[in-house]
Amino acid sequence: MTKVIKESGGVKMSFDNNSGRRDNRRFGGGYRGGGRRYDDRQFDDRPKPVETGKEYDVSITETSRQGDGIARVDGFVIFVKGGQPGQEAKIKVTQVGRRFATAELAQ
Repeated sequence: MTKVIKESGGVKMSFDNNSGRRDNRRFGGGYRGGGRRYDDRQFDDRPKPVETGKEYDVSITETSRQGDGIARVDGFVIFVKGGQPGQEAKIKVTQVGRRFATAELAQ
């Protein structure tokens, strides 16, 4: 690491000129290992414990930021439209994604 010393009005100031850093990058980024590459993300591709169109009996335990109820089946998160915490409900799964599913209350 090289320090550059400048004198300004009788005061010595030192600055790091980044000569030891590759490509003069300070905080990462780019494709050379400093930043996050989204195509390297690892997702769990195991079979999901729920299927689109099927009904399940669940306990809604929390509320999401959007106001939907949150339930889990074998640890898999399901957002239930119109669900309230503490509610025991029968739900119908409308969509299954990689990390969560969405559902509505069954009639």
